[in-house]
Amino acid sequence: MPIINKIFRGDKGIWIIIFFLFIYSMLSVYSAAGQLAYRDADGNATQYLLKQAFMLFLSISFIIIVHNIPYRYFSKVSVYLWYLSIGLLVFTLFFGLNVNDARRWILLPGGITFQTSDFAKIALLMYLSRVLAFKEAEYNSYIGTFKLIYFPIVLTAGLILPANLSTALLIFGVSMILVFFSNLKFKYLASMLGVTVVFGLLFIVVVKTFKDVGRFETWNNRIESFMDPGKEENIQEKHSKIAIATGGLFGKGPGKSNQRNILPHPYSDYIFAVITEEFGLLIGAIPLLLLYLFFFLRVKIIVKKVKRKFGAFAVSGLASLIVLQAFSNMAVATNIIPVTGQPLPFVSYGGTSIFFIGLAFGIILSVSREITDAEIKNTEESISIEESDENTSSIDLTETLKANE
Repeated sequence: MPIINKIFRGDKGIWIIIFFLFIYSMLSVYSAAGQLAYRDADGNATQYLLKQAFMLFLSISFIIIVHNIPYRYFSKVSVYLWYLSIGLLVFTLFFGLNVNDARRWILLPGGITFQTSDFAKIALLMYLSRVLAFKEAEYNSYIGTFKLIYFPIVLTAGLILPANLSTALLIFGVSMILVFFSNLKFKYLASMLGVTVVFGLLFIVVVKTFKDVGRFETWNNRIESFMDPGKEENIQEKHSKIAIATGGLFGKGPGKSNQRNILPHPYSDYIFAVITEEFGLLIGAIPLLLLYLFFFLRVKIIVKKVKRKFGAFAVSGLASLIVLQAFSNMAVATNIIPVTGQPLPFVSYGGTSIFFIGLAFGIILSVSREITDAEIKNTEESISIEESDENTSSIDLTETLKANE
């Protein structure tokens, strides 16, 4: 146990959550990847299980390394990381791999694909956390608000938007939530929201006017399909609901999903539906939902205890990103919102998405580790003082007895 405590430091509740997400991922990906296996690997799903296991272990190793780094160092490098992310997004926009009229990935040596938006999400939130923590006097003006806060958010989301609308909206929304809980005065926050509404209306008009251009057609089809359940294009949502409904309370059992062979991307976009079909509500859906809610509650405790503003903002932003992305994936599977293409954090089959979710977990645990270490130190000092007082009292008592004799 002492060795485990030295390796897995920080909030134990979050480590437990990571462990259970790991279990869910291994069980569900092996089953859901059957479609990929029959298409690309002659029915051998083991290679996808091994790849997922490798990425998860790599991510956990990265979490262990990152959570041992004092989180103040992330504050120092956050500006440079954001600059790097902007450069990578620009490069991806013009020279990235083109898949379905979308450039989301760049090809690294060795045939490894890298989704730059995954990195940009983390980088932007860390940059914003630093600005909100250290530049309160500067951003509390109209120029400061738009220069230091709004421009970085819009630039990052805008570079992601052409290839991935849902990710752009997600990072924009999480960033604005972070700003809402900062010390930004209401009039400056209202000005940002007003400009956002204007931009949003113009964007909708453009998408509706040029609906056959590039990704505009895909976005329109998804929204229209969602609004009209009778349309043929809505077949994926129908089969997702069938998977959830037929799963019942206890599910059909591991590897027995029928809808995984019909659903598009059952190993990523619709993995929540497959989990519910195979493990049911009581073992699959509800516990998985509670894991993310429990994670959010653990983060609230960390935010209350952390002394530095940067730590509080960083933890809040990264946790909001993970939880909202998880709820987005679940909402798509249950047909609450249109298709977004967001993976289920640390569960869906993936590469860079798992790695950077690991980075987010690592930074959160880095903050909690320093809190835990400080509490342990305070406890040890308190015990040391009590022992010292007891020894002093014992000496005083001995001297008194001698004097009486």
